[in-house]
Amino acid sequence: LITLVLMVGFTILINRTSLGRAQRACEQDKKMAGLLGVNVDRVISLTFVMGAALAAVAGMMVLLIYGVIDFYIGFLAGVKSFTAAVLGGVGSLPGAMLGGVVIGLIEAFWSGYVGSEWKDVATFSILVLVLIFRPTGLLGRPEIEKV
Repeated sequence: LITLVLMVGFTILINRTSLGRAQRACEQDKKMAGLLGVNVDRVISLTFVMGAALAAVAGMMVLLIYGVIDFYIGFLAGVKSFTAAVLGGVGSLPGAMLGGVVIGLIEAFWSGYVGSEWKDVATFSILVLVLIFRPTGLLGRPEIEKV
């Protein structure tokens, strides 16, 4: 429920606010955004603050579930979140959410039917298959490079 509320909130923020418009402008072309009056350094700083806030919420949720935090607890979560972004399509917020749901379902079904010790192998195997057949991810679009 917390994740759903945060993702809806961030989607609205990115799509309907001036900060979101500035973020999208900086993502496309930082130099042109700066020439058009966007304070690029401020936008980048606020984007990192938003990312840190999301990481803090995720850390609190992990602490509530597992009851312990150590130095290496975020490594596998980071690798899987990167995998979710690539699986869904890099640059697509709905794609990243879809990638996370797909990874969660793969791990849950694999753990239930085969065994939990091989769930990471199944997740990364699906990632390899998706990258072979759809290199842009599930919801990604190929970028057209202008010369």
